[in-house]
Amino acid sequence: MNVFDFDGTIYDGDSILDFYFYCIKKHPAILCCVPSQLLGAIRYQWKQIDKVRFKESFYCFFKKIPDIIPETKKFWDDNERKIGEWYKTIYHSNDVVISASPDFLIREMCNRLNIGTIIASRVNPINGEYDGLNCYGEEKVRRFYEIFPNGIIDRFYSDSESDIPLARIAKECYLVKNQKIQKWIIEK
Repeated sequence: MNVFDFDGTIYDGDSILDFYFYCIKKHPAILCCVPSQLLGAIRYQWKQIDKVRFKESFYCFFKKIPDIIPETKKFWDDNERKIGEWYKTIYHSNDVVISASPDFLIREMCNRLNIGTIIASRVNPINGEYDGLNCYGEEKVRRFYEIFPNGIIDRFYSDSESDIPLARIAKECYLVKNQKIQKWIIEK
């Protein structure tokens, strides 16, 4: 099977940041969240809170969006063009996406691409709270084996060295930079 990171890999950009700026245009009341978002960023930088708490403080803007799920569909209507053409040429029905992005946000686009298995951070779309850990680094490997206990990754694609744990368990791995693919050589 082929496994893909989402942001910066299949999607040319950071979907949660793009969604945030999209939502600011549609729901300017989100701007009242900026002070608590900045406080969360400072507390994270000073190591007073972990990455999950930092992201939850950023996701406080979800509370200001009425009907957030339909809003994600409109967001993808506007941003589907940022899906890499290279991905569409190698797509296979058993592809797997593993991402730190919120599941509810990327699920719509993955459904449009007919990607059957999506492993992502479980984040409540109403209040921005996590159910479990951020799907990042070693957690991606743990979550992969939770769903595919004997899974074998034939090819893995990512834009980030934070995905080295997944790259190490793949037969082949590729780095995607600016929608260009190159062989990724890592120590196993």
